[in-house]
Amino acid sequence: MYRTFFSLILMLISIELSAQTATRWRGPEGNGIYPDQGLLKQWPADGPEMVWHYEGIGIGHSSPVIANNRIYVTGMTDTIGSIYVLSMDGKLIDRWEYGVDFYESWPGTRSSVTIAGDLLYVESGMGGLYCFDIQKGAIRWKKHLFKDFDGKNIQWGVTETVVVDGDVLYCTPGGATNNVIALNRHNGNLIWSSPGNGELSAYCTPLLINLPSRKLLVTMTAGHIIGLDAEDGKMLWKHPQTNQYSVHANTPIYHDGAVFCFSGYRQGGPKLRLSPDGSSVTQEWFAQTMDSRMGGAVLVNGYLYGSGDISGKEWQCIDWKTGEQKYKSREAAKGVTIYADGMLIGYSQRGELFIAPASPDEFKITGKTQITLGSGEHWAHPVLHNGILYLRHGNTLMAYQLK
Repeated sequence: MYRTFFSLILMLISIELSAQTATRWRGPEGNGIYPDQGLLKQWPADGPEMVWHYEGIGIGHSSPVIANNRIYVTGMTDTIGSIYVLSMDGKLIDRWEYGVDFYESWPGTRSSVTIAGDLLYVESGMGGLYCFDIQKGAIRWKKHLFKDFDGKNIQWGVTETVVVDGDVLYCTPGGATNNVIALNRHNGNLIWSSPGNGELSAYCTPLLINLPSRKLLVTMTAGHIIGLDAEDGKMLWKHPQTNQYSVHANTPIYHDGAVFCFSGYRQGGPKLRLSPDGSSVTQEWFAQTMDSRMGGAVLVNGYLYGSGDISGKEWQCIDWKTGEQKYKSREAAKGVTIYADGMLIGYSQRGELFIAPASPDEFKITGKTQITLGSGEHWAHPVLHNGILYLRHGNTLMAYQLK
């Protein structure tokens, strides 16, 4: 009896911890890698089965987020941003307005939501930061990154998806004083503020790294990669990273004591080796051809996979240890990369959705379909959950069966 009672307590604790674990931009670990297994290795000639689609989520480039057996995705109608709540079979359950979103150049919502327990967080392209109670569908608290924290907007609107860890929310106003901040996620109160390097934000969703001696927050601002102590906001190091438009939209990739930070417009990026306590970095190599503008990359079995922008428009593979390019291919246009079950899943800026084995030997597409529903740019990052690929194109969300 005691053993049964103890097992029940452990199960309840596990469920509670799981419910409070925050969703992350680009998959469970924030690295574009999804745990799904049993996926198709080849697709039929007309592509995978589309199990449903929903039109009417407004203008935007953000990705859907799945939590609590619901799908949450942002979209803009006229100038007002909303969170659309859909059932797992693509039926609209609710819509919550939060305020003005980015209506200027390339209009539409940018940031995906972050969900932890019963709270949802979203950052608008105009600097609004909102916390929703998802049980009530109402705003619990809100801040403005520019008015409240001396931040400034950037040319194409802020796009970071906020990072939540435990009771703390991290984001980047980009101000001279409040460059990067940590807030209490339950009430929005300021925990710490860091001047960082005093530069504007740069479209980057930060990466939180758990080292043995500290938690390290790594992000990119207008001209630098910066590393902060997540406990108090102290800036530990900076490394130059510049390009033509100060656009650094890719979340850094961490592995085995090093980070790879990469940007578009012919920039590429360095692999930076962290000191054991994370207080300094040393550049190991620089990959100029991996200059993805906003499509990310994935690290699989010691190799980086993704597409370039201008210096390397091709799909390519980079050796993590040496920085050597193993191959390049123009079999598909440049775009977004995620990974699951041995397969790269790509979504190109020409609307090509495809799969290819993750191999350093060659790039070989084994399934492809053309996205014809929706409108605007093909920029949103796909999301994989229980064998279903959720893909957003403008005002339309599609669900594809990949098993």
